[in-house]
Amino acid sequence: MNPFYQYDVQLPAKMDPDRKYPVIFTLHGKGSNEKNMFGLVAPLADDFIIIGIRGNLRLGAGYQYYDLKSLGNPIREMFDEAVKELQAFIRDVAEKYPIDPGQRYLLGFSQGAILSMTLALTMGDELSGIVALNGYVPDFVKKEYPLRSVQDVSVFISHGEYDSVFPVRIGHETAAYFKGQTPRLSFHLYPTDHGVSEENQFDFLNWLNQEAGLTTTKE
Repeated sequence: MNPFYQYDVQLPAKMDPDRKYPVIFTLHGKGSNEKNMFGLVAPLADDFIIIGIRGNLRLGAGYQYYDLKSLGNPIREMFDEAVKELQAFIRDVAEKYPIDPGQRYLLGFSQGAILSMTLALTMGDELSGIVALNGYVPDFVKKEYPLRSVQDVSVFISHGEYDSVFPVRIGHETAAYFKGQTPRLSFHLYPTDHGVSEENQFDFLNWLNQEAGLTTTKE
C-alpha cells in the first residue's frame, strides 16, 4: 500500500462479503482536510466505499497536495509529484478493499477539483467518473502531460457564478474543454461564491447514484 498519503475510509455499515462496491475518492481544497469532505458525500455511505485522501503538506490547521507560485499557478514539480502519487494511491488502494474496478469515482473541491480533472485526463478509463467543484485544468497539463482519452469517463463540473477565487469564466472555459473530450459531460452553475451549495450537493449526489446504477437521493 502506498504510504505517501494518510486517508480516512468509510465502509458501508451492512457490507455484503460477496460483492464489490463503487468507491468515491475525495480530494479536499487548499488548507482543508479529508474529514471536511466526508459531509458532502455522507448520504452515499450505505452504498459506496468512501475514501478521503489527506494532502501530504501542512497548511495552517489543514493540508494541501501542492503549493503555489501564485493563485492559479502551481509549483510544477510539486504538482507533478502529487499527480504521480495520487495515481499510485488510487491503484494500490483498490487492492485493499472490495472495490468494483468499473466504478471508481473522484470528487474534489478547488485544489481537489484541479487534481480530479487532471487525474481523469491522465488515468482515462481507469476511472468511471469525476465530480469537479470549482476548479480548472492547468495549461501545462493540457499541453505537456501525456493525456488519455476520457470518452468513456463521466464528468460533472460545477462552478459558482460569483466565485471570487476562480471567476466563473474559468468554469465556462473548463466545461468547454471537457465538452471537446467526452460526450458524458454535465456542467452546472450555482449562485454561490467559492463553495458548495445544498442544491449543488443534491445534484452531484443524484448524479453519482445514477452513474452507479443506484436510486436517486431524496430531498
